[in-house]
Amino acid sequence: MDKNKQQKINTGLYLVSTPIGNMEDITLRAIKVLEKSDIILCEDTRRSIKLLNNFKIKNKLSPYHKFNEKKVSGNIIEILKKNKIVSLICDAGTPTISDPGLILINKCIEENLNIYPIPGPSASISAISVSGFSDKYLFYGFLEKGEGELDKTLNKLCDISYSIIFFVPAKKINDYLIKFKKHFSGRKILIAKEMTKLHENFIRGDIESIKPLAANLKGELTVVVSSKNKERNDKKILSESVKIEINKMLKKYSHKDVVDFISKKENLSKKIIYNFCLKFKGKT
Repeated sequence: MDKNKQQKINTGLYLVSTPIGNMEDITLRAIKVLEKSDIILCEDTRRSIKLLNNFKIKNKLSPYHKFNEKKVSGNIIEILKKNKIVSLICDAGTPTISDPGLILINKCIEENLNIYPIPGPSASISAISVSGFSDKYLFYGFLEKGEGELDKTLNKLCDISYSIIFFVPAKKINDYLIKFKKHFSGRKILIAKEMTKLHENFIRGDIESIKPLAANLKGELTVVVSSKNKERNDKKILSESVKIEINKMLKKYSHKDVVDFISKKENLSKKIIYNFCLKFKGKT
């Protein structure tokens, strides 16, 4: 490209995507913007300095993470008003996608300050691209930690007819797999581990038959669940006789066992049975 025709780096906030593993995945434009930045905001200076050192970038790093973003965003706005170039990066991937940044972006919008995306690596896009699942997808990110809230969320998501992408702490993956088997029966799953790194690994299979992973895994995993199987034509209404049967079974068996048994026996949606079980429990 003719250097005279290259896009000018204007003042404003740049959301710069950084490698999710392999350092070579950074774009030439990302390097150029980081080199021109007056300040580079990052989640962890200890981690980001390795990236900058690798590309011999000497610009100032400043902490910007979920614990301080409300406090420092105002100061950053004042810096931007002085016609400075500020870059925001996260530990890996594209900023603001399950990472800090929304507070600052919305302040920039309110103040009519320039915001520029510098596209590049994304764990969610990388995982869905190799999944073999439908490219009509929902990116959910990190799930709730509490078991009650987690069940409520997955119970809502299980009826969505798209592929679904989650970020999961590696040490919690086996706990989540138990929940996925409960709520996403009949679907396929892809677990992406160490993407773009030396030990990159993709674990694929049916959700029901996927085996537990090693207990000593570290970091984060990207999990993709395939879209809902539309071939099954579940009935949508519980008859009075089925409700009576469910009530009797709940006195002896767990919610999961009741849901699985009634769903197969009556060709009923698991979600409908599960919701009825919750209502019954609330009355007892």
